[in-house]
Amino acid sequence: MSELAIFGGKPAVDESKIPESLFKWPIVTKEDEDGVLDVLRRGAMSGLDVTEKFEKEFAKWQKRKYAIGYCNGTMALQAAMFACKMGAGDEMICPSKTYWASCLQAFNLGSTVVFADIHPTSLCIDPNDIERCIGPRTKAIMVVHYLGHPADMDPIMEIAKKHNLYVIEDVSHAQGGMYKGRMLGTFGHVAAMSIMSGKSLAAGEMGMLATDDKEMYDRAMAYCHYERNNSKYISTDYLQKYASMPLAGVKGRVNQTCSAMARVQLKYYDQRTAEIRKAMKYFWSLLKDVPGVRAHMVDESDGSNMAGWYAPHGLYCPEELEGLSVERFCEAVRAEGFGTTPGANKALHLHNIFKDYNGLNYDKPARVAFTDRDVRNLDEGITVSQQVQVYSIPWFKHYMPEYIEMYANAFKKVALNYKELLAGDEKRGTESGRWFFYTDKKEKK
Repeated sequence: MSELAIFGGKPAVDESKIPESLFKWPIVTKEDEDGVLDVLRRGAMSGLDVTEKFEKEFAKWQKRKYAIGYCNGTMALQAAMFACKMGAGDEMICPSKTYWASCLQAFNLGSTVVFADIHPTSLCIDPNDIERCIGPRTKAIMVVHYLGHPADMDPIMEIAKKHNLYVIEDVSHAQGGMYKGRMLGTFGHVAAMSIMSGKSLAAGEMGMLATDDKEMYDRAMAYCHYERNNSKYISTDYLQKYASMPLAGVKGRVNQTCSAMARVQLKYYDQRTAEIRKAMKYFWSLLKDVPGVRAHMVDESDGSNMAGWYAPHGLYCPEELEGLSVERFCEAVRAEGFGTTPGANKALHLHNIFKDYNGLNYDKPARVAFTDRDVRNLDEGITVSQQVQVYSIPWFKHYMPEYIEMYANAFKKVALNYKELLAGDEKRGTESGRWFFYTDKKEKK
């Protein structure tokens, strides 16, 4: 009988033995609960006192002069675009393989997005593909530190300086991560991120923006914080005449229960993520030289790291397994006891909203309504975003070698017995992925 569980063998992972704490996140203690309850009991959910304390603590931790809290990461990223003075007809370059909130809000500003390809091992924007995307109306580059992996910031910043472009860092997947000894979110002109409950820095539903530039801070504050669009917070002259009104006509204020939780989570974040990294690196050490699977991780020898290793994935190499599809591979791993899924975010340029969506009733589709060129034609240069194959792996929250080894053995067992899976594999050559992230109980384990 085959050893593979998909054919009746014993699963590599005994789920009855796995402690809940191995995957449970965020870690919520009485300290979190007390902070949240204080806000509730004071009826201060819509106040500012706790949020402003967290903003100061976050700015210090992020090594930035200024930080602003938002109701979610999507709003924080949109405020970052506004801080960069993006408006009608402007273009922003963004990697195609990312979550939609890295770029879709540009439509709300009358701007558009030009998609660049990704690097095949980092899965972040490829610096070598950026200049191909630059046009006369390019205003900014959106850099996404995808799945916790730091983007290659040195050449990106050189390109931005050469062409006088803003750089926005989307740090939603990599809060606290490092690139060559320097914290992510400190390279670009402005950084923005989600810190919702599923992220490695988890605070309910919340977003953060950070910058060293006072005018950018003022613009981001005035964008949707009407109660702070005044001279107490904002000193930029041309914004003063619009005091007391949100410049976007929307409200981005944070519910302070989230700010209270964020203060506690940040307090222990570096300590907790250090253990996550230890666990994840151990997992990959057990799979070294296993055919078909490669670690999506950074070389730490230069001072870089994978932050809290949010939504971890591995790189799939079908050519080493005689073309076995990643779908069939994942099906076999699921039988071994871990609910892996093939793919990650689908390449955004393939979605119809970036092709012909015109729900805003412009004369042309929203993506090209105000542009001087049809940026959709540039999508033809994107290849890696569509071809790269990945699969989800366990996101360990604690270093527990005995259990980590079970999960590593599930992947190793399938890879080493791949020949048994070739027959009946009808998925070869198909694209996997989704337009969103999701995690259910089975997938966590």
